[in-house]
Amino acid sequence: MPLPPALSADQRQAALEKAAIARRLRAELKEKLKMGSISLTELLRQADADEIVGKMKVLSVLESLPGLGKVKARRLMGEVGISETRRLHGLGDQQRKRLFEKLSG
Repeated sequence: MPLPPALSADQRQAALEKAAIARRLRAELKEKLKMGSISLTELLRQADADEIVGKMKVLSVLESLPGLGKVKARRLMGEVGISETRRLHGLGDQQRKRLFEKLSG
């Protein structure tokens, strides 16, 4: 297994700060989703435009929806045919369509 590239202290610090900002943004978006101040449709639109949002896992997003917990989110993903490791930017049009059909019906 290859070793990661050697980084200077400044590069390492910048990478850590960038990762912390990304984690904070993702946590805020999941909280907004949970509170209902942002819809899943809006979040998917943001995922198409923003790489940080696009890298969120579908499972964690679904678990943040009101009324869906860990078990229901996994069951829903299985019914729709979405892998548990899929990220938002990796969702196809058909997967999105089936996901919305299941959530609305």
